[in-house]
Amino acid sequence: MKKVPGETRETMIRLGHSPDADDAFMFYAIAKGKINTGDFRFEHVVEGIENLNRRALNGELDVTAISLHAYAYAGERYAILTSGASVGFNYGPVVVAKTPLMAGELFGKTVAVPGEMTTAFLLLKLFETGVRHVAVPFDRVLEAVEEGRADAALVIHEGQLTYGASRFRKVIDLGEWWYRETGLPLPLGLDVVKKDLGPETAKCLGRILKDSIRYALDHRQDAIQYALPFGRGINPETADRFVGMYVNERTLELGTEDRKAIDTLLAKAHEKQLIPKRVKPEFVEI
Repeated sequence: MKKVPGETRETMIRLGHSPDADDAFMFYAIAKGKINTGDFRFEHVVEGIENLNRRALNGELDVTAISLHAYAYAGERYAILTSGASVGFNYGPVVVAKTPLMAGELFGKTVAVPGEMTTAFLLLKLFETGVRHVAVPFDRVLEAVEEGRADAALVIHEGQLTYGASRFRKVIDLGEWWYRETGLPLPLGLDVVKKDLGPETAKCLGRILKDSIRYALDHRQDAIQYALPFGRGINPETADRFVGMYVNERTLELGTEDRKAIDTLLAKAHEKQLIPKRVKPEFVEI
């Protein structure tokens, strides 16, 4: 349709992200109108990562945060934006327990996991295929252990820093294990865009997301204050530490090493028959 001179045609984009401090930090500039988004307007769909994973499998969102595990099933619909990834370097999801438990003793044990499509769950199965699991909301994994429904819990988000306050102890940090095994960073979450929006729109959205992340990094304290209420009661120091773990230069732009890590994790998951086919990651270059 021909655009009338002087007329503005806004395109509404459904943007999915989790209600967590790191995602809130990344999208602060978009949510608060701090950057120019051109003719795009954003409807923020804020849900837990497992819900976003399920939505992505159905192609419901235009741009969304997604677990790398879920991307293995949604890659035909979505391409990976080179900004917005959550990448750990020698750290990541942690298996914790109330009673003494060694990493080598997880075979046959039941672990409360924050969703079967999370990358954390995929890593757990890569580490120990014989582990049992019960899927619960990410903020109730410790509760499942307290109630006796699980022997251990797999914690993500700020729980990686706060589990000790509930007198849980570390069994294994799966990010540390991954680094020992591969020498690579650990790609946990991605931001992806629907392919049917077209390559030019995808590139524009990628640039907006990158601008938003850069703005937050450049205005860190303002962005942290905005993100703090998303941290489920954590103090500003913990919020700042957590955001720093997962919003940094790797988030701003995936490098060669990060892309190799994405491909390696998908390859290893297929080798162990944890995903149905070998998935080659597809990136939106901006």
